[in-house]
Amino acid sequence: MNKVLAILLLALSLPALAALEVAGVKFEDTAKVGAGDTVINGAGMRNRVFFKVYAIALYLPQKQAATADVLATKGAKRIAIVTLRDLTAEQFVDALIEALKKNHDDATLAALQPKIDQFRSTMLSIGNAPEKSVVHLDWLPDTGTRLTFNGTQKGSDIAGEDFYRALLRIWLGDKPAQDDLKDKLLGKAS
Repeated sequence: MNKVLAILLLALSLPALAALEVAGVKFEDTAKVGAGDTVINGAGMRNRVFFKVYAIALYLPQKQAATADVLATKGAKRIAIVTLRDLTAEQFVDALIEALKKNHDDATLAALQPKIDQFRSTMLSIGNAPEKSVVHLDWLPDTGTRLTFNGTQKGSDIAGEDFYRALLRIWLGDKPAQDDLKDKLLGKAS
């Protein structure tokens, strides 16, 4: 009996190596983003009316529980998205840009406009995002924001961390795409 108890205590003291699962999508606990190592900060599902739209995870160099801390974190970052239904690139990017507008004033949007246009153009080049498509929005400190679709880089990197912070505000800003999703990405159980 002592042997069983010892094994159970040892198992409970080891870090969990299982992936985090959201709507049938498994997100690994860690991800290599460029040269940086990241850990999953949180994950959740984006719903729209009655539809499951995508599963999303946020990876950071270390866990953070507040939006301000996430935005101030230095190093590589990743927003990992897996579509849960067929989407056109236009539907996807238009929803993201609308959320950008809700979380930024006109002056900030005007300053970001060339980067938003570059992002939109790159997203539209994808065409369609069938169910289970994998989209990575990575912050690579040496080069900028990189869009990867199903493992293939799309377009050129977008310089400036201001744009990546703007993307993060889509889900973590004062008017997030979905309130409970913001909490989940910040690692808060709901």
